[in-house]
Amino acid sequence: MTSVIDGKAVAASVLEECRAETAELKARGITPGLAVVLVGEDPASKVYVGSKARTCGDLGIYSRKIELPATTTQEELIAVVEELNADPAIHGILVQSPPPKHIDEEAVVRAIDPRKDVDGFHPENVAKLALEDNTGFVPCTPAGCMRLLAAAGVKTAGAEAVVIGRSMIVGKPMALLLMAKGSDATVTVAHSRSRDLPAICRRADIIVAAVGRPEMVKADWVKDGAVVIDVGINRVDDPTTKKGYRLVGDVAYDEVAPKCAAITPVPGGVGPMTIALLMKNTLQAARQLT
Repeated sequence: MTSVIDGKAVAASVLEECRAETAELKARGITPGLAVVLVGEDPASKVYVGSKARTCGDLGIYSRKIELPATTTQEELIAVVEELNADPAIHGILVQSPPPKHIDEEAVVRAIDPRKDVDGFHPENVAKLALEDNTGFVPCTPAGCMRLLAAAGVKTAGAEAVVIGRSMIVGKPMALLLMAKGSDATVTVAHSRSRDLPAICRRADIIVAAVGRPEMVKADWVKDGAVVIDVGINRVDDPTTKKGYRLVGDVAYDEVAPKCAAITPVPGGVGPMTIALLMKNTLQAARQLT
């Protein structure tokens, strides 16, 4: 019997932890603060930024939304980041990705004070993750995947895990988390150019799919009893729906799910965890900066 891992329920539990932590900090006279910077008019980014602001409001975290026009220069954006670095009311800074094409995203990430880099992308935080230094910030989506595995009772120690995708946002930090002390998995990082990717996946006790290709992972890629964490969220045309499209993951859910011990759905799996772990990171920043 396949267990469907309910990301909404696990995220709700994390947010309740955050609510209690926020109340505790406020009792000490500390109001956690998160600034989100949005450059341009990307509709999906606007939705994400709005959701983050609403979650902050619900938990009692101070949020500041800074919306800049798409014509904003690199220098202007970095100047905004530097102002936030110096602002004691702001403990966490997030510049919504992706920015317009003329913006060097890596330079912007490097401009953020690593103590306020709640996305966990600054080189200092990447190094701390590799060194297993828990004063750094772990990128929110991989951290959320680890919480989902724990909530599902998945034993990672000694397990063979395959991470499909090698991005700094998900793939690489996910691999580091799985192989860290306490997780103790044997990890293979694969990608779209890996030779015989289906055979690599068939060895895995745990598959984390984060490659950004709709329904790429098929049933014959997955061994019976595997655990599958689907990070992908892709829009595919579907004229039978009101919106004309539907959201699917990187895993062909309907055919893969019956083979799994546990699997995350899309939507409703990993997605809700990302904002929940962003709140966790913001509270960690507030504790460490005060």
